[in-house]
Amino acid sequence: MQSYGDESRPLSALSLPSRIVIGTAASGIAVAVLIHLAMMFLHVAPSNTLSRQQSALISDYVYPEYEQNWKLFAPNPLQQNTAVQVRAHLRDQDGTVRTTGWTDLSARDGQAILHNPLPSHTQQNQLRRGWELLSGTLDAKNTPTGERGGMFARYFRRIVMLRMSGEWTRGGARVEEIQLRAQTTAVLPPPWSGEKISDRPVYRVLPWWRITAGDLPEGATNQ
Repeated sequence: MQSYGDESRPLSALSLPSRIVIGTAASGIAVAVLIHLAMMFLHVAPSNTLSRQQSALISDYVYPEYEQNWKLFAPNPLQQNTAVQVRAHLRDQDGTVRTTGWTDLSARDGQAILHNPLPSHTQQNQLRRGWELLSGTLDAKNTPTGERGGMFARYFRRIVMLRMSGEWTRGGARVEEIQLRAQTTAVLPPPWSGEKISDRPVYRVLPWWRITAGDLPEGATNQ
């Protein structure tokens, strides 16, 4: 019986250009897999000379797509979604002071990343990492403590003013104070799980912060 095709055709039977293309593709995939495994191992492994020397390169590769909140021998995956929100006291040109509604900065970053094949590291990391640093210095009254706490608080005020000052000061208003809060919502278990978790958000509200000239990064205004 005549055969019109051979699905088990060996690689050696292919033309030279086809073999070059297949070999190049296979080599590229193998190299990419090895690089990925090496980066992830250095990220989760205990600190060593190589990981310290290449910490910037490893962080740029891992965050945020492959970030994991656990170490090699202490699994602790993230189980909550945290959204950072802000509002402000504005003083209008006639002297009236008004309070804005809450603006969800995390949601804005999420919208900027959605369907974007090449989102910036600022959109992915700036707000989230800034809040992680700041929240680690807050005391029982949600006030930043120590020198690092003050530094992180100034950093976050600059982030807020850079993003929101143009919107808030439209019409001649001046930003007097800002207030941050974090909305934390549990990640619900899969349908097949019998675990019961509340989906009610929990809020961590910080005190009001007065805005000064030192809180205005380049490009931000406060009329």
